[in-house]
Amino acid sequence: MSVIHLKTPSASYDITIGSGLLRTLSSRLKKLRDKKPFRTFVVTSPEIWGLWGRKFLESFAEPPTVLFLPAGEAHKRLRTLESLTEQMAEAGADRDALLVAFGGGVVGDVTGFLAAIYMRGVPYVQIPTTLLAQVDSSVGGKTGVNLAAGKNLVGSFHHPLAVLADIDLLGTLPAAELHAGLQESIKAGVIRDASLFRYLERNADTVLSGDAKALAHVVAASVRVKAEVVASDERESGLRMILNYGHTVGHAIEAATGYKQLLHGEAVGWGSIAATRLGLMRGLISDAEASRIISLILRYGPLSGFTATAEKLVALTSSDKKNRSGTLSFILPTGIGAVEIVRDVTKAELLEATAWMLALMREKTRGTAAKKRA
Repeated sequence: MSVIHLKTPSASYDITIGSGLLRTLSSRLKKLRDKKPFRTFVVTSPEIWGLWGRKFLESFAEPPTVLFLPAGEAHKRLRTLESLTEQMAEAGADRDALLVAFGGGVVGDVTGFLAAIYMRGVPYVQIPTTLLAQVDSSVGGKTGVNLAAGKNLVGSFHHPLAVLADIDLLGTLPAAELHAGLQESIKAGVIRDASLFRYLERNADTVLSGDAKALAHVVAASVRVKAEVVASDERESGLRMILNYGHTVGHAIEAATGYKQLLHGEAVGWGSIAATRLGLMRGLISDAEASRIISLILRYGPLSGFTATAEKLVALTSSDKKNRSGTLSFILPTGIGAVEIVRDVTKAELLEATAWMLALMREKTRGTAAKKRA
């Protein structure tokens, strides 16, 4: 079991990574609340509850109130948030309520935002059930929902009391979800941890097989990267922006496809390839290291294909929440384990890098389709 402590100016909490955490869940929650009386409200999806609900409830003498959030980005909207707040109020939730996010990234983001605004703020705990949520979205206090104009445009910073990443929960994860989540770990290696990147290179077969020990290592290393960055820059005024490597074009891909064709990690994978190509075009990274990054991203695929033009994707980047005073910031790799924040990327450069990524996407997805037919 690994315990990583995250301390920021506004919060201090542990991220616990290990197996069998659900078995002691009730006592862990009581310890977090200093044994004060509280009621537990769980936000989860029907699918996750069907798989893990019985195990979740085993340690509780009095079952918590369960609120269901349908799976998928389409439900990460303000109307869903309103429905959940109404359900909490009807169930008698007060300021001593404890919310628990039990699901993937969408459940975590929505529950965190619900905790931030219900009665002007109640505590919550993250229990991420997907690899992507365990290595990235459950840590750092970012919460929010999407608008038609773009992803995560409405939200707040609201840290959990704790994050409990139970590796056992990954055992029922579909292969595509596992592969997509690993794109965020590749990101962590590219931006700050060359040793994690090398581990992912050398142990790809073991990691992709779902080996619990290997996954625990990858989750812990990825979380350490994020915890270090968030501790240095809680509100994304500088360094924390490096966590957005691959996300500018990735979010544009998600918007262009209506959040229906790709998993978030897959979109980040293609966005990371575009950002790496842009770094290569600018001479920030060597051919050899850029090739290693792109090869590793593809090794942890296959990444789903999609239909969009470079012009459409570039236009959609203008809605990215990382825009400041009309200037779009890009995170470009300068080597494996290091990146640079660049604020003068031109439209022509972005079009060229995005078109190159799309050509590669078409080539790789044609090859995948041909193998399936064979």
